Amino acid sequence: MLDQTLDVRFTRVSVPGYGPVTTRAYNGAIPGPTLRLRGGDTLRLTQVNALPPNPPHQGGHNTPHHPNSFNLHTHGMHVSPSGDADNVLREFAPRTAAEAAAGAAEPRYTTTIHVPADHPAGTYWYHPHLHGATAEQIVGGMAGVIVVEGDVDEVPEIRAAADVVLCVNELKLKDGQVPAFTSGGWMTGIPSTFTVNGTVNPTITLRPGEVQRWRLVAATAFAALRLTITGSKGAMTVHQIAQDGVTFGAPVARESVELAMGNRADLLIRPAAPGRYELRAEAVPGPLMTIEVTGPAVEPPMGLPAVLPPGRPFLDASEITDPHADREVVFHADPKVFAGDFPNAFRMLGPDATPPADPAGDLTRDPSYGLFDPDYTNHTLRLGAVERWTVRTDETVPAFNHPFHLHTNQFLLTHRNGERLHPPVWHDTVGLTGGTPGQSVTFLVRYQDFTGRTLAHCHQLHHEDLGMMQTVDYVADRDHGAGRHAPPPRDGS
Repeated sequence: MLDQTLDVRFTRVSVPGYGPVTTRAYNGAIPGPTLRLRGGDTLRLTQVNALPPNPPHQGGHNTPHHPNSFNLHTHGMHVSPSGDADNVLREFAPRTAAEAAAGAAEPRYTTTIHVPADHPAGTYWYHPHLHGATAEQIVGGMAGVIVVEGDVDEVPEIRAAADVVLCVNELKLKDGQVPAFTSGGWMTGIPSTFTVNGTVNPTITLRPGEVQRWRLVAATAFAALRLTITGSKGAMTVHQIAQDGVTFGAPVARESVELAMGNRADLLIRPAAPGRYELRAEAVPGPLMTIEVTGPAVEPPMGLPAVLPPGRPFLDASEITDPHADREVVFHADPKVFAGDFPNAFRMLGPDATPPADPAGDLTRDPSYGLFDPDYTNHTLRLGAVERWTVRTDETVPAFNHPFHLHTNQFLLTHRNGERLHPPVWHDTVGLTGGTPGQSVTFLVRYQDFTGRTLAHCHQLHHEDLGMMQTVDYVADRDHGAGRHAPPPRDGS
């Protein structure tokens, strides 16, 4: 049992390299505490909501609201989405104004997560996931890392390496605080401040020939990170050993690593020569982190493993339960179609899109079509089934990124832009950038172990809060027949 309290309140946090910041924070720090578990453990979190009462809200559920309520998502973990576990449909509300005036105690909420004994060892993270409040809270630093320890940590070369957690937060700050999310252009004109473990451009030190294992977490709301380690002699080769918490069968040498918002990558770093290097992200002006390679060289250099215990066995298309039931999702934006402060519609379209309010009307201006409806089930997914999904974006601007994230079950990415991946790669989040055409991915997924209602959505969190999200319902095999069935009618009949 790991028993941890997460206290959330407005705190004045010192961010080295930036200055003091007043923000919502876990336990007064950016990021929150790192939680270490093993398969078979139970994680019990007591969360204190010491935030002020929520301001009044006049808009619909797909506009920002309840900024001082939250809940908890253990991103990427294969655990129950129901009850008091990884249930992002809960709300951890603060005291009301009347309760605060009367001196009522700050409310406490419990999350209890049983980690399966065979859960993949790897790097995950936690963050709030209340619809309408997620973006504002995460760009204030509400995020933390979860490490599930296991077989890969016992590989001799990895056991000998320093285990370094590197949580990259993207903060949106003006005058030392996070501005309220009051318009669709909320983040325009506010540059992102990037921190690693709560510091702007910290320095890490290695010796030549030393191996460190870096657990990189992209706890970003808006920015995808194409990462390189560069020095005076060019890019350093790194060896990736895991993606999104799932270990590869062998290290993969790379000169760059791409992380969409929410992704993680485990890397082995072994610099050969002394010098000063920088961890940089494309489109971020300054370095995320400085690497000083100094001191006596490790002789002989520390080793790298040749093989690894794979985190999950691959799926094969022959395992698809119903070859005629492929799922398709299209990320689509209709700009400037609504009145008010949030004029853009961020939709998830395809055969399972949320129905329009007026099927005969102008769908580009429809207030429901393809937008999140908490009372509508977009995908009913049967335990044990293996299905194929194709997800694409019709954005034409390459800078626009719609990462697709599925809760509860990781998926095996088999194709990108129609090209087969050799080998395929397990993900829980995959980035899709715009272009002509925009990117597409195809993946296989088996729905396992857990029932309950949860979400699939765009992990550009501004878009998620504005409705680029769908409900999925994992159901037991006995609950309906083989293959796929249509969502229930909106009236529940």
